[in-house]
Amino acid sequence: MATAAAASLSFPVINMEKLETEERGAAMEVIRDACENWGFFELLNHGISHELMDEVERVSKAHYKDRREDRFKEFAARTLEAGERGADVKDVDWESTFFVRHLPASNLADLPDLDDHYRQVMKEFASEIEKLSERVLDLLCENLGLEKGYLKQAFAGSKGSPTFGTKVSSYPPCPRPDLVDGLRAHTDAGGVILLFQDDQVSGLQLLKDGEWVDVPPMRHAIVVNIGDQLEVITNGQYKSVLHRVLTRPDGNRMSIASFYNPGADAVIFPAPALVEVAEEEEAGAVYPRFVFEDYMNLYVRHKFEAKEPRFEAMKSDAAPIATA
Repeated sequence: MATAAAASLSFPVINMEKLETEERGAAMEVIRDACENWGFFELLNHGISHELMDEVERVSKAHYKDRREDRFKEFAARTLEAGERGADVKDVDWESTFFVRHLPASNLADLPDLDDHYRQVMKEFASEIEKLSERVLDLLCENLGLEKGYLKQAFAGSKGSPTFGTKVSSYPPCPRPDLVDGLRAHTDAGGVILLFQDDQVSGLQLLKDGEWVDVPPMRHAIVVNIGDQLEVITNGQYKSVLHRVLTRPDGNRMSIASFYNPGADAVIFPAPALVEVAEEEEAGAVYPRFVFEDYMNLYVRHKFEAKEPRFEAMKSDAAPIATA
């Protein structure tokens, strides 16, 4: 793992304050390289207040302890018992999780075991993450040579809105990390993912050059990763990458991942400007045109498998799509 350890030391980190200084060019180059060669990067000084992040962490960890820990312990006992009897438990994930929808319609008021304060904190945090997601998308547009707002518009379905939601997860200690992963290796189906992760307990890894590399925990950082839809829209210039969460015998890792995805009926296809560039290099469009919801219907059945057959399946299923 020496290679992976060395790679962790060079993990791409961008101080967003530098985007407002003479160092902007160098910071934009780190983002470009990260999108092309890592699929992940971390943001510091991103504009979300440390006080809000601290409160999100506090209420999320308290909610797990008060509302979800006992249920998880029941699952954990069953999983360990089965694994120790010799059953294959590699098709389960050692996580406690729930999902909050924000757009196009919020379900925050409908979640049964959240108190009013937690709802308010999550609403405020989601608003900040949404703004940061759109800022990140515009930075990607700038690096790609696309007009400002292109990616946001590409994600807008007929309702003019992305699909935006947050997965709140805990990865509790596991006495048998050899039996089960926290979260199996996968790429993310959607657009851009912004993660607020535990700064004390590690476990998230990405696959780079055949090695698993740690995504280093950093206080008050936001981790960004590229989803399958951005790979398609950039015609493969940016890549979604396999990532996983390892189990650990100690520590309860918090993960709050927000997914800024296309609207359900958004038509996804390589950006024509990037296809033109590829054609000049005698490549052309290498990804299909499809409706995002159709891709998601395929993804939920094949999440923990390679992404390339999903893209091929969308090509073979392709039918004329109305764009008017």
